[in-house]
Amino acid sequence: MLLSLSDVTKTYPEATAPVLRGVSMTLQAGEMLALTGESGSGKSTLLHLVGGLDSATSGVVAIDGTDLTPLDDAGRAALRRGTLGVIFQQFNLIPSLTVAGNIAFQARLAGCHDPDRTERLASRLGLGPHLDKYPEQLSGGQQQRVAIARTLAPQPRLVLADEPTGNLDEATADTVFDLLCELVSETGAALILVTHSQRLAARMPRQLHLASGQLT
Repeated sequence: MLLSLSDVTKTYPEATAPVLRGVSMTLQAGEMLALTGESGSGKSTLLHLVGGLDSATSGVVAIDGTDLTPLDDAGRAALRRGTLGVIFQQFNLIPSLTVAGNIAFQARLAGCHDPDRTERLASRLGLGPHLDKYPEQLSGGQQQRVAIARTLAPQPRLVLADEPTGNLDEATADTVFDLLCELVSETGAALILVTHSQRLAARMPRQLHLASGQLT
């Protein structure tokens, strides 16, 4: 079991009701899951708890048998450098680094930078001719491909993708989605894809829906 959530709740001090209420789920190594739900249903909150970017109010979030709750910031950061990879809707590329530099960034932090792997990922994602360019010189679809390559370069065991195609037109979104799923599958990593697109979610092997803070 790669990921396990047991009776997880999340309440923010300013909120009148819990964002997550007794959420439980499991994810096996290599499994691919789409998480859907209306805006404000708690999808991103759930992903942030799994990614160690936030802490649950109660319950257990465990990755590879390790409970995230007692980990300090350094421990969670170490987890994100190695075991976890996160892809955001907003790309979050470093503007002062080239495409090649951005792709290598996460792997360098994890101490596992492989120039050959960086080059292979760039080629598979159609970024080979753009390695010396900077993010501002790329289209939105190209920037998201760089973000995917950066996340996959350290070969994480679990990839969390938060609306990775939300800022892209439908045709570009389909291309990016296909490449993401193909590359994740090849590495044997597990994937949780948060998406508002029922069309894309339907193409995933497993789907869960979040409504009123609970999974269905």
